[in-house]
Amino acid sequence: MEIPGVRVLCPKLVLRRDEPCLQWLIGSPFFADPVAIFSTFRCLHSRSPGDALALDYAKESEDLQVLLMKGFCVIGALVVQRDGNAEQMAGHAVDAAQRMQKLLGVDGFGGKSEKHWTIGAVGDIDSGDVHFFSSSGESPKSLEAVTSVIYDSDPEKYVWEKGCLLRCKLPIKLPFYFPENKKSDAVELYLSTVGAAAEKFKDPEVTFMVETLNKANAEAPQPVIFHAGDLDVDADISNVKLSSQVAEDRDIKSLPCSHFCLESNPGTKSFSAENADIIEVTFLLNGSRKSGETAAPVAVYFPVLEETRLSVLQFKLDVLCYAPKDLPLVSAISKLLIPGVVDQLTAMKNAYVPNLLKDHPRLHPYHFNPLGMLHPITVIYDLSYGETEMSQVEVRRSLHMRLGLPTDRPLLRISNSLYFTVDGVKSKERQRGPSLLKDVHIGIPSSGVSGGVTSLVQGSYEYYHYLQDGFDDSGWGCAYRSLQTIISWFRLQYYTSIDVPSHREIQQSLVEIGDKEPAFIGSREWIGAIELSFVLDKLLGVSCKVINVRSGAELPEKCRELALHFETQGTPIMIGGGVLAYTLLGIDYNEASGDCAFLILDPHYTGSDDHKKIVNGGWCSWKKAVDSKGKSFFLHDKFYNLLLPQRPNMV
Repeated sequence: MEIPGVRVLCPKLVLRRDEPCLQWLIGSPFFADPVAIFSTFRCLHSRSPGDALALDYAKESEDLQVLLMKGFCVIGALVVQRDGNAEQMAGHAVDAAQRMQKLLGVDGFGGKSEKHWTIGAVGDIDSGDVHFFSSSGESPKSLEAVTSVIYDSDPEKYVWEKGCLLRCKLPIKLPFYFPENKKSDAVELYLSTVGAAAEKFKDPEVTFMVETLNKANAEAPQPVIFHAGDLDVDADISNVKLSSQVAEDRDIKSLPCSHFCLESNPGTKSFSAENADIIEVTFLLNGSRKSGETAAPVAVYFPVLEETRLSVLQFKLDVLCYAPKDLPLVSAISKLLIPGVVDQLTAMKNAYVPNLLKDHPRLHPYHFNPLGMLHPITVIYDLSYGETEMSQVEVRRSLHMRLGLPTDRPLLRISNSLYFTVDGVKSKERQRGPSLLKDVHIGIPSSGVSGGVTSLVQGSYEYYHYLQDGFDDSGWGCAYRSLQTIISWFRLQYYTSIDVPSHREIQQSLVEIGDKEPAFIGSREWIGAIELSFVLDKLLGVSCKVINVRSGAELPEKCRELALHFETQGTPIMIGGGVLAYTLLGIDYNEASGDCAFLILDPHYTGSDDHKKIVNGGWCSWKKAVDSKGKSFFLHDKFYNLLLPQRPNMV
């Protein structure tokens, strides 16, 4: 059998070079020649600290079974090390990968493909260079060096031009009875109940309704119904004929996934997981199908011999799978979706056992597609805990380490999760009310500071100003609007999933912490930098630094400190002086001459959200402390407080 080449799709193959480690290479049985590496996951569970090859395979397989959606599988392993024989280390990598494949199913779906190759790779911890080997048998000794390695320049197109996603949301309520005082019996009964529910997915009465998620499109095809009898759960997916290999589609069993993928004009589609075609599959139990046998309803009575309790467990399954567009739908449901549903149910089942007789965890799956990942991953979070509780922080931190993500910013919080809507748009932003202008400073005229160094806000924000949402706060709400802009920055950087609070909710927060009396709620009273810091601490857990200046004339003296803030923290700053509040988005400062300008976002604007009108009117513009006409922007007879929110170092 000819050695296949390797196509590297993931932008970062070696995740970390600080210590020796083993990484799982993730591929797909649908991309076997050349063998495509879509992503890589770092191994976290070891039986011997410091030994990259002493793995806890059971724990690793449990994690991978949840993270890795069906359609992708472990195709090999990469050992990152400093010294040693490369071929020998590649043999260890192949051995580790083959052991993991047996736990997960060689082809990722519980079967063994005849076209199966296992990749063993060795990465140099100093240079980052990677060498690939391949094994076609179960013995890692049958290693051969891979001579053809391609680093793809457009991996998103390679993955998503011919691929799509299948999604199934399935809420399950499982009642079961168990003896009040016999936990061992309760666990056994619980496991059997969930096992019976899993077997129900193969019941002849199960029906699958298949439709496109993009129901708002006029060209969307009509839903199609499949029955369990149409499926072949025992088929080897490597032997399934794709629609491109069949002369014509003869019946419903040959209907490919592409039937529900909407055509787009060449060159207009952006290839990514968020723009992928999504096929929605709904599980239905059809008890009305005709049966050849006549039967009457039967009631069975089981007498209870001891005190018994009823418990109702709720599982909210949400499963994603990847499939080639020319894969028959019956194969996609049989070999991808049903195993994916069973695996997710099994993972949740195991999480319930430790507290079966106590408070049940509130488990919920979420899908993420963090920057640098070509395909989504799935994480199950326990919503019984807040996102800032240490147990949840540690869960996310370990996921960041496994995926090679930075550990100083939130990328796997609930607010980062993929959000699927009925019109097919996948959005990470869940903001109530109308969409607002973002990043209005982009494209504005220069500051006019000669030889200055510009330091700007890092990341996106929304522009909040007077009279938005039909709420009249003209004359008193500027600090509220500046706070809303600041909180929108934290939302858009995914530090929080809360909605940007209204004026009343801001006032309510200040009353709850005891800073204001109850009569403050619903009033038109001003707030300042100190109140803003209280609200940010209460709602987001964000700390703030406050700079006080006795006069607006002193603000240019703070330019160096403000520039450092934008370079290290990158958050918008609120400036409050007298009865006015502004949002500061940047500094342009020439340290040698002392010339400086402040990038001001003015919340006192009362017009429509027209970017050209806002920029031309100077509502977002550079302001000199003293302009060319000698007019001071900051008042010399007023003191100013500057609120500098600190970027949390968190996941």
